[in-house]
Amino acid sequence: MEVKYREEQVITSPYVTQADKMAVSLRHLADRFLKMEPKKQCFTPEEMTEMYDRITEKVCRGCSRKSECLERKKAEHWQLFYDLLCTIEGYGAELNKEMKQHLQRECIQAPRFLRESLETFQEAKRILVWNNKMVQSREGCAAQLDSFADMLCYVTRDLDASIFTDPPLAKKVAQHFKKAGIRMLSSVFFVDEHGRYEIHVTVKSEKGNCIPTRKAAELLSVCTKRRMCPAQNERQVLGQEYETIVCVEGPGYYVLQGVAKMGKNGQKISGDSFLMKTLPGGKEAAILSDGMGSGERALQESGMLIEMLEELLGAGFPVETALSMINTALVMGREEVRFSTVDMSIFDLYNGKCEFVKAGAAVTFLRTKDGVEHIRSESLPLGVIQRQQSEKETRQLESGDVVVMVSDGILDALPAGEQEHLLDLMIGGSPLENPEELANYILDKVLELAAGKAGDDMTVLVAGIWKMCYSR
Repeated sequence: MEVKYREEQVITSPYVTQADKMAVSLRHLADRFLKMEPKKQCFTPEEMTEMYDRITEKVCRGCSRKSECLERKKAEHWQLFYDLLCTIEGYGAELNKEMKQHLQRECIQAPRFLRESLETFQEAKRILVWNNKMVQSREGCAAQLDSFADMLCYVTRDLDASIFTDPPLAKKVAQHFKKAGIRMLSSVFFVDEHGRYEIHVTVKSEKGNCIPTRKAAELLSVCTKRRMCPAQNERQVLGQEYETIVCVEGPGYYVLQGVAKMGKNGQKISGDSFLMKTLPGGKEAAILSDGMGSGERALQESGMLIEMLEELLGAGFPVETALSMINTALVMGREEVRFSTVDMSIFDLYNGKCEFVKAGAAVTFLRTKDGVEHIRSESLPLGVIQRQQSEKETRQLESGDVVVMVSDGILDALPAGEQEHLLDLMIGGSPLENPEELANYILDKVLELAAGKAGDDMTVLVAGIWKMCYSR
């Protein structure tokens, strides 16, 4: 049986129509945020006049020269005020010699005029900085609202397009289940854009039989003539009550991963964090994050980033959306810049492709039968600027290819100008295939060349991909 993925057409599903309406509302809200008060780099003439009036009201009231300064010489007095603020901006409270002499010549209450000008100007600057932070927060919220709108449209359309009906197939599945002692209440069939099946069946075992979920997957394989297997974290045994189980097409590859790490100066706490996780859609991710600095503070930063990535990617968020959301969370509401790098290798277990996503991360090494390839990035880490752009590359891998990701501490421990060449020799010259053994071997060799000293947190994350072998 051949199932064709639905072409673009007029949307008739009420769920898709409702999702589109919600997306339009989200985009309108994002547009409103962006059209509100923009960032300001300097004070407006009105704001300068307001500051001038406040200062002269406090300082010049009762002064014998008030009429002379504020009426007959108002232009000169205004210029004095403007020059004073410019000098404060450049020198702070300690004015340069020329400005001090000029102020003392022109104003008989120079000390008080300076004090009030400093206080008023600093307060106005605090308000300006705060308002700009509010603008930055609105921009971040607007970007996330746009992302949510895009994702909402994509998910509903993808789900609507993937559902297909096949009464003969449903009847065939029910008959095979019945013969095996499984009662089926309902079934839903999905096919993704790559033609891969996902089947949801609501079933229970009959007459108290203990039937493994794997048996149901085997029956679905017979009916669909495709290699079906229980989804990740699916129940092991069918129960006595109706429950929905999910079966998907079996992947063609599997990934093994290993890690070796050491804290700065041999400390137990390292500022590097890593994650190895199974993702929806038959993908496996290896993620390495290097927090700013070293030790516990860096660990908090990189650990928080890894936890957020685990939550968002595990829920099915696209990588770009997840990184954008996390970057906004790191940038908004912070007085100081605290950044963390991101190095991701996402393996597609169906077709053997690997997507390399980097944000400020060190070079990644890909070992194939043809040698060692370098995958670099010029992007900034997360948490530096509001609209951060990660870089992405894709490679078609073959069985036995190995990906090696390292933190900056590994490169910094090697002689300048020779880091990548030395790592090429270690990775390409080693016969080791086990990721854990290879990671430990690389770390040991780097420490040997560095005389046993770890000047920064050091982490090596290795992931290898191999072809799946199924027994007939």
